[in-house]
Amino acid sequence: MDPVAQLLVVEDDPQLATMLTELLTGEGYAVELARDGQRGLHLGLTRDFDLMLLDRGLPAIEGLDLLTRLRARGRHVPTLVLSALGQPSDRVDGLDAGAEDYLGKPFDVDELLARLRGLLRRPQDHVDVLRVPGGELDISSRSVATPSGEVTLSEREAKLLCALARSPRRVFSRQELLESVFESAEDEGVVDTYVHYLRRKLHRGVVATVRGLGYRLGNL
Repeated sequence: MDPVAQLLVVEDDPQLATMLTELLTGEGYAVELARDGQRGLHLGLTRDFDLMLLDRGLPAIEGLDLLTRLRARGRHVPTLVLSALGQPSDRVDGLDAGAEDYLGKPFDVDELLARLRGLLRRPQDHVDVLRVPGGELDISSRSVATPSGEVTLSEREAKLLCALARSPRRVFSRQELLESVFESAEDEGVVDTYVHYLRRKLHRGVVATVRGLGYRLGNL
């Protein structure tokens, strides 16, 4: 007998949350519901799920911010974003943040279930190596293989580079990086400091500055 798939539903609308829980439970899934982003982040960091169904307009922590924080912490549960923000640019933002699929509201129930089945059938590769400008980042060893040799990063340097590399087209504000990577009450200047460290250890183009907005991964 196949094991029951574990689903995390992060949705703040009471009626929709109840409907999704009843629908997915009726389909044979084990469902854990989080009604705000903070609870969703906690469950995503402390429990293992086969799939996450994620709203965007959440209290406490916005949906894509939640997803970015999970990816930065090495949590790679396949995610379908379910949102009223359904324009092409919104879908691009969701996919760039690390979601595997994106469905706008209102949605067709049969299509939602088919997309969930598709994600659960997809082989899940736990990526240990990420492409970065001028080399490859090995997450487990915190080292970057470059044409001139291997460069070892500190834990914080590696976490920062990993967060940028998982969403290479996304621009992260300093506050986003401070919360998702450093998890502390330090000043945003610590982000600038570690960007400087990465550039010094690797090369200046590894992290690009987007004036007035923040940072993104340099051009691959």
